[in-house]
Amino acid sequence: MLAFFLEDGGAHMEEKKTWDIISISSIPLVMTLGNSMLIPVLPQIEKELGISSFQVSMLITVYSIVAILCIPVAGYISDTVGRKKVIIPSLIITAIGGAISAFASWKINDPYSVLVFGRLLQGIGAAGASPIVMPLVGICLKKKKK
Repeated sequence: MLAFFLEDGGAHMEEKKTWDIISISSIPLVMTLGNSMLIPVLPQIEKELGISSFQVSMLITVYSIVAILCIPVAGYISDTVGRKKVIIPSLIITAIGGAISAFASWKINDPYSVLVFGRLLQGIGAAGASPIVMPLVGICLKKKKK
């Protein structure tokens, strides 16, 4: 189903596009939550890890800066090699970054640097998905109106 929207052309439209639109539209929500869900727990992270306010803010900032810098590159690459070849690895990179951060906070005694690395990976993954999703939703809606 998702192949229709991710391919650069040629695939035939299927009947059940609603789930495709919901799936694709949920990606920006997940990417936004990548920072928003941490904000309420930043004081607790600071306390538990014994780090400074600056260090805890870097968990948000690293994700955002990396995403901002990588979005234009990801957009160019997706236009050049195809959307599917960029969005799927980007989502995998995001998941790996989340898994690294989760593992670090669970099993490593001094997890800060590993958390920052995991957040960096999440920012790269978010950057790869962001510029692709917005046009895809537009394509979905245009095709649906016809």
